[in-house]
Amino acid sequence: MSQTNQVTTTSGTPSAPMTPQLVVVLLSLLLGIQPITTDLYLPALPSLTQDLSGSMMQAQLTLTALSLAFGISQLFWGPLSDRFGRRPILVWGMVFFTLSSIGSTIAPTFELLIVWRAVQGAAMGAAVSTARAIVRDLYAPIEGARAMSKGLTGLGVIACLSGPVGAATSYFYGWRTAMGCIVVYGLIITIVLAKHFVETNPYKNPRALSLSVLTGNWVFIAKTPTFWAYTALSIAAYSALFTFLAGSSFVFLEILKISKLELGATMLAISIAYIGGTFLCRRLIVRWGIQRTLRMGGFITLGAGTAMGALPLVGVVGYWSIMVPLLVLLVGHGIHQPCGQSGAVSPFPRMAGAAAALNGFLMMVSAFAVGTWLGDAMDGTVQPMTSGIWFWTVCIAASVWFLVPKWGDLGTPPKGPTPPTRVTPNSSAGVVKP
Repeated sequence: MSQTNQVTTTSGTPSAPMTPQLVVVLLSLLLGIQPITTDLYLPALPSLTQDLSGSMMQAQLTLTALSLAFGISQLFWGPLSDRFGRRPILVWGMVFFTLSSIGSTIAPTFELLIVWRAVQGAAMGAAVSTARAIVRDLYAPIEGARAMSKGLTGLGVIACLSGPVGAATSYFYGWRTAMGCIVVYGLIITIVLAKHFVETNPYKNPRALSLSVLTGNWVFIAKTPTFWAYTALSIAAYSALFTFLAGSSFVFLEILKISKLELGATMLAISIAYIGGTFLCRRLIVRWGIQRTLRMGGFITLGAGTAMGALPLVGVVGYWSIMVPLLVLLVGHGIHQPCGQSGAVSPFPRMAGAAAALNGFLMMVSAFAVGTWLGDAMDGTVQPMTSGIWFWTVCIAASVWFLVPKWGDLGTPPKGPTPPTRVTPNSSAGVVKP
């Protein structure tokens, strides 16, 4: 893939391009906002619940409300970035994220905490949906999967730090200090974006927010089987992970009786496994292509999920009976999530924001349903969490063995509406070598 010498801005004035290394760093920071916002506060969840005199259901709402707001907001952020460009949406989204993180840190009641977490999730949608659209702006489908994998490797590194930092700060200084770390992260991203991010959208559509255009785009995306093949995969993969995230603190701390610091080490270990999966993904894609790589990942994921779900049913319950399958599962997740997210957006170069938004929205709706179900289903045993993960690994295997082989060809983009643009981009504008 050729490397461009310039990026054309809306005004037509050339601007210095971002290097491939800078793109990976920015993707890592933007995608890493998810584990920072969730993993970092998970070790503090039981003490937070006790300090604010809340229930387990309210504790789950701090996660599920964030996820639902995150999903819904992407339906707005995606078209906005198609209309005005990625840069203003990213910068303003991160300003709102930082302010809502401050509100979450100082919230005096559980009710206010839930409200601020919902606002935080809505602002987070700007970062993640726009990051996915940036990948499509800059890369062709195969290179996009590799670039997304690199960004998700960075996410894994951030997740490695999130668990231990959250555990240590909540253990020594309390849950508000752990939440304060999220404020610092938001400030860092806002400053980096303001100083270094160069607009990547060469197809700013002045009619992207028109109801008729927006409806036509949604309908076109929703009628494309390739979108659903990869979206089904990304939904199932994220739901399996979210089932673990929503139940882990209670399962490990209250049922298996490990310490907060041990939970931090656990989160570190699974993040390392996930990073290993993203490295494996990049190498296998080059050798085997996307579809064969995903099929192999299906065996890894289903085997791990079956072991995790079946062992408690036969009376084997313990830290390692969950941890070992979980580590294997996260390797599979490192294969499936980059391909699922980039594959869902790849067919839509001129409406990448809308496609990324719809994919993200559907993922978060599923996560909200998982969190709501788990809040009711947790019964003092590990089985709701382990059985839930098992179910989603079956869905992952079905997606990569049946849906993606039938509809997942990324070689020929679907024919669809061509939105009017304000710029005439160079044929390789914005494309960098991953």
